[in-house]
Amino acid sequence: MTPHYTEATTAYWQQLIEPDQVAHPAAPWRYGYPARLPDGRVLMLPIRQLASEPTQAVASLICNQASLEVIETLGRMLADKLAPLKPDVVIGIPTLGLTFAPVVARHLGHTRYVPMGYSRKFWYDEALSGAVQSITTPTAGKRVYLDPNLLPLVQGKRVVLVDDAVSSGSTLKAPWTLIESLRAEVLACGVAMLQGERWQQTLGAERAARLIGVFHSPLLQAVPEGWVERA
Repeated sequence: MTPHYTEATTAYWQQLIEPDQVAHPAAPWRYGYPARLPDGRVLMLPIRQLASEPTQAVASLICNQASLEVIETLGRMLADKLAPLKPDVVIGIPTLGLTFAPVVARHLGHTRYVPMGYSRKFWYDEALSGAVQSITTPTAGKRVYLDPNLLPLVQGKRVVLVDDAVSSGSTLKAPWTLIESLRAEVLACGVAMLQGERWQQTLGAERAARLIGVFHSPLLQAVPEGWVERA
């Protein structure tokens, strides 16, 4: 694959930038996409060319490589958006949603959050799990679990789910369905990044209406001068 305006991601996700300091604020973008945050500042996201279709790309957020300042800021902004719902519990969706869930919970005034996981401990109950499918895990067998010891914190509660990002929406379906099966009311699912719009069809209109994000990241198409938003 011939690289088209892509570069190493080492320096990305480390700082928030004032709008007048962005090198390429409008399309075509080169190397990075300037995601606008609610306070007007910009988080520069690295553009990743798709191996399966080199003329297309996404701008990505890998939160476990981000600076603590960036994580804290995005988590606080997400908490601000979820605060009017007054949830009883914050539930973190694995894996990278567990980076933001404790930040969101703390800013909402909670003393703990409930983590879900992909690793099955020997005391887990298979009934408290759901099958996960996504573009990154196309084979069967992966499941998301809730520790049975945490069931009293979830059952019958008003909850918000927290993840790092949503793209196709497929990884949200299993944990969302599992939590609702426990008689919990899912008020919303909060994410830092809304990537594209494919998730709307996957989740359906009712769940999609309850998805709350901090910023948007479009799907991208190559042009000679860089990248533009895909039509």
